[in-house]
Amino acid sequence: MRVVVGMSGGVDSSVAALLMKRAGHEVIGVFMKNWEEKDENGVCTSERDWADVRSVCEALDIPYYSVNFAKQYRERVFEHFLSEYRKGRTPNPDVLCNREIKFNVFLDFAEQLGAEKLVTGHFANIDCVDGEYRLLRAADENKDQTYFLYMLGQRALSKALFPVGNLTKAEIREIARDAGLPVSEKKDSTGVCFIGERNFKQFLSGFLPAQPGDMVTPDGRVVGRHDGLMYYTLGQRRGLGIGGGGNGQRWFVLGKDLERNRLIVSQGEDDALFSRSATGSELTWLAQRPPVADGEPLDCQVRLRHRQPLQDCRLTLSNGKAHMAFATPQRAVTPGQSAVFYQGQVCLGGAIVDG
Repeated sequence: MRVVVGMSGGVDSSVAALLMKRAGHEVIGVFMKNWEEKDENGVCTSERDWADVRSVCEALDIPYYSVNFAKQYRERVFEHFLSEYRKGRTPNPDVLCNREIKFNVFLDFAEQLGAEKLVTGHFANIDCVDGEYRLLRAADENKDQTYFLYMLGQRALSKALFPVGNLTKAEIREIARDAGLPVSEKKDSTGVCFIGERNFKQFLSGFLPAQPGDMVTPDGRVVGRHDGLMYYTLGQRRGLGIGGGGNGQRWFVLGKDLERNRLIVSQGEDDALFSRSATGSELTWLAQRPPVADGEPLDCQVRLRHRQPLQDCRLTLSNGKAHMAFATPQRAVTPGQSAVFYQGQVCLGGAIVDG
């Protein structure tokens, strides 16, 4: 079977390519370039990653290519990212990148190369029951990436392979070391897919004009100044620049008043930061139909951010909205983020949090 492996230059995708070659498949390595800007140090990290991809593919003796999807990325992912921040929300571009770029534009490219499957180094699993593909949580719960993959549909799942989904990170590095791959000890990348580890505030200010304003307590008392509402997220404690005072406890972000450009802050853990329920829209299901009919409750689990332990939830659908009732109050349920639903090992799909 001919397969295309999405190569990032990291150890996970490198081992995915290695495992596919060992399984006897015809493997083609492809490196995607989605962002062309250099970081604040003048370094284009994609150039280093591309060099690592070449080294790995040469070690594995497989052909390799580089493709540039920067235009599609900017149109389909980045513009939405900026639009959400303008609205005072906190988007997750990695989720959209998987749907719009990796398992759409890139999948089309892989099929043009004659590939039957698109292979990536994601920590996730896929099975097929009664002709329908399901997305399953990874063996390494700490690395599970199904949260970022919930927007994939049946076409993407039918074409995707995740060879490292049943491995732990330690096992992946051990396989890479034993095979002599040059990236066996390479540090994991962190941060938003196109921003990486650069200063987020500095990056965002280059695209959206900041509008400083007052930081106020819930009763309207001014306690400081903010640099722009887009730089803050619900529950944030660091970087507020407010002195102790008051009861001596730390300050945190409680909300945003967009009309008056005010950041609402509170001192000490405030009950107002915890929610027993939330609503989401833009519903996406991995199966061909929703897991439950409108108005019928579904007991499931939800993850409101990557790596959060699964939380018990009662889900009710109504008129394109997801109504979530949490078994235990959830901290800082943030508009713009994804709420991803599960039943056991199976990822059902998700919604974008409205509040």
